[in-house]
Amino acid sequence: MRNSLNTRVLHIPRRFVAEEWGGTETVLLEISRDQQRTGWQPEIFTSLALSKQRNETFAGIPVRRFPYCYPYFGLSAAAKLELDKKGGNLISPFLFTALLRAKDVRLFHVHTMARMGGHVRTAARLRGKPYVLSLHGGVYNAPPAELATMLRPTQGKFEWGKFLGALLGARRMLPDADYIICVGQAELDETSKKISHDRIAYLPNGVDPVKFAHGDGAAFRRQHGIPASAFLVLNISRIDVQKNQFTLLEAFARLHSRHPDSFLALMGPETSADYADRLRKYIRDHNLDTAVKLLPGVRTDSPNLVNAYHACDVFALPSLHEPFGIVVLEAWSARKPVIASQVGGLRTFIKSGETGLFFDPTASDAVEKLAGQLEALMAQPLLRERLGEAGLKEVHAAYTWSVIGQKLELIYQAAERHVFDRRGKK
Repeated sequence: MRNSLNTRVLHIPRRFVAEEWGGTETVLLEISRDQQRTGWQPEIFTSLALSKQRNETFAGIPVRRFPYCYPYFGLSAAAKLELDKKGGNLISPFLFTALLRAKDVRLFHVHTMARMGGHVRTAARLRGKPYVLSLHGGVYNAPPAELATMLRPTQGKFEWGKFLGALLGARRMLPDADYIICVGQAELDETSKKISHDRIAYLPNGVDPVKFAHGDGAAFRRQHGIPASAFLVLNISRIDVQKNQFTLLEAFARLHSRHPDSFLALMGPETSADYADRLRKYIRDHNLDTAVKLLPGVRTDSPNLVNAYHACDVFALPSLHEPFGIVVLEAWSARKPVIASQVGGLRTFIKSGETGLFFDPTASDAVEKLAGQLEALMAQPLLRERLGEAGLKEVHAAYTWSVIGQKLELIYQAAERHVFDRRGKK
């Protein structure tokens, strides 16, 4: 039975800013909105990373941000910014204090690991509250190259926060969690091998199909100088090595050499400046300046996001590592065909040849294979239509936020039972 006094659900991500939006932020916002509709009081507690605004209400959800730091000596401002954008292992005593003092809390739902996750673990234990941990990818199955990129800003710097991490039990987050959620099947398989308990479940991400059902693709094309008759390939993701836009760019160059009426739009925040510069250099060197649009990311509440999907003919996601791939659900909701890497969570929910096309991004012929798939879809509008319609049916069958929210509520109840049983054994 619901305790009428304890209705607050506190979501804790590493950061949450509209200008640096990604899949994790979308999940946080949408599950919070679903919880709000069902009578709970979700709030987001996070750090001030990439933001100066301590308190705001975003799409009806309260957001509180707290001062933080990275426990390393000698970090430059550029290194700190790089950590803010991707993977920084921060500490925030102010956040920890707020978690300890927050009233009427039902449970904590943490969306990050390391020291910040340790803050949540310790606060939950001290207060006798359950905490649910969502793994959004990268704990056990992230490629070594991606991990090296995340650690680069701290190389050669003295780390003074190790003792604090140990004190907070950061490495105990998984075994001590009252429930663990994996957004991808591959992450679930790996995590299940590493932990001794069975309080773990696969819960995919969702989408609001109504939001993406209608958009002004023509307006998007006019805004960016893309002819109405052109064949447009779209990628929406962080500009980062992990997202592997370079392979897509190379494949597109081959397509464009045979079909000058083709265009490519790469849209997303830059989390790796060096990688973005590499893309720009390739575009210049291959005279693709007019055919390739490297566009900044947009807020989730911007109509340009929906318009971009409706402007394209094909959506491509060539990631080297992808825990889930929520943008695929968004593309399907706009009835668009998808080409994706056969990696991570993408392998679980895309049905090859039915709801999308796969290629192996690590294969020696990856560029040729992707270019061939783009050309095949360009030549077959009926195939594009069939794949897009099949994807939309999949969305309505299994991936609406109401469906995901009902499953999440059952996980919360299981976490609460675990805390109750643990108390009974003392």
